[in-house]
Amino acid sequence: MTDIDVAWAALGGDPALTARISTVVREGALPSRLTVREMARACVGVCALAAAEWGARRAGLSAVPGVQADDAAVATAFHSERHLRLDGREPVNFAPLSRFWRTADGWVRTHANYPHHRERLLAVLGLAADASVETVAAALSERSAVEVEESVYAAGGLAIALRTPQEWAAHEQGHAVAAHPLVGRERLDDAPVRPLVPLSGEPLLPAAGLRVLDLTRVIAGPVATRTLALLGADVLRIDSPQLHELPDQHADMDIGKRSAVLDLAAPADRRSFEELLAQADVVVTGYRPGALERFGLAPGHLAERRPGLVVAQLSAWGAYGPWGGRRGFDSLVQVATGIAVTEGSAERPGALPAQALDHGTGYLLAAAVLRSLTDQSEEGGSRAVRLALARTAAWLTDETTEDAGHPGHGEAAYKDAGPWLAETGSVLGRLRYARPPVRFTDGPTDWTRPPGRWGRDPARWSASTV
Repeated sequence: MTDIDVAWAALGGDPALTARISTVVREGALPSRLTVREMARACVGVCALAAAEWGARRAGLSAVPGVQADDAAVATAFHSERHLRLDGREPVNFAPLSRFWRTADGWVRTHANYPHHRERLLAVLGLAADASVETVAAALSERSAVEVEESVYAAGGLAIALRTPQEWAAHEQGHAVAAHPLVGRERLDDAPVRPLVPLSGEPLLPAAGLRVLDLTRVIAGPVATRTLALLGADVLRIDSPQLHELPDQHADMDIGKRSAVLDLAAPADRRSFEELLAQADVVVTGYRPGALERFGLAPGHLAERRPGLVVAQLSAWGAYGPWGGRRGFDSLVQVATGIAVTEGSAERPGALPAQALDHGTGYLLAAAVLRSLTDQSEEGGSRAVRLALARTAAWLTDETTEDAGHPGHGEAAYKDAGPWLAETGSVLGRLRYARPPVRFTDGPTDWTRPPGRWGRDPARWSASTV
């Protein structure tokens, strides 16, 4: 099976529909030792196919529109955070303390982009808040990698010891991840089929009229929800006022959406959230497993209050196994699962050419939502879908898939991202961004609105939503 076939099967799609996907193969796109280009192409391709399938159903079309997955568009989108420019300024994607470090017995990678993660890392090391990179390196060089991993995580920070693929396969969390499907899908109840609101006009916007509550942060979840916004959904991102977003990350990931802040621990804000939920069609969450349950945001509880809801959950390690409650990011999952060794070596770890676990999982998450809507239109029921970066990593490192079997154009070179970049004005400044790679016949080719200011939109649905 090809990566496209594997991904579409994981989404529960009709295998005959993958014939609607044509590919444009480009040499030089996402070069790596692992089959990143093929995985990325598959994630975007099945996302576009799920959108085309749902759009065809809503528009009453006799056939699902054709889909094109172009490696150049995909590679550019998978580097969207690198291509971002605000008034010509390059983005800041990694803080100085987010990097690989030598330890007494190997390597560890830390993530300290957010101030609270930096503070916890430095506290574990007994260092001052203004400690330099050299000081941190000296402190870590005296400790074992696993000791750093455990002590930093215990303090609420983020660090991962470098493991080989074999070490990850033997790890208890590696076993747990491998035992779960690429896309977890569950019917939660017997909610009736919702009336199908027909679509008309151009472009074909499969998600038009849908209300999406976006409770996600840091690339994968935001990629999914900005894709739903591209497809016409009213996406409202909700953040806690205590967790501020990185400005460049917001500019890249929240295009097409609106952004509001609510403190779910405050009664008035909680009532506002419940009012939003009462009219929502989709809720997407991207916090560590268990973090939102105290607010009654587990899938089953959400569906009780809003029957017919689609709940999409994203995590780093999966909501199972000894690491089920841990935080994580793409760069750390690469290190734990052996990808960093495969792309480099145990002596000098490497990395994927993009944060491909984040981006790939994001497009799969959007596809899972769209496929759930299609299934729901036939069978009813509230739905839950669950994906994990570590499970996507297991798929990427699986050598049983093949890069063949789908119609496409001959191979060409990918040398310049320029044709797949666009510019627009915004309240944040002049924005350069990567065009969306999700394409199907008569579908949208760009977002209709640039990002606004983080947290400045009212916590209510757009008046224009159907």
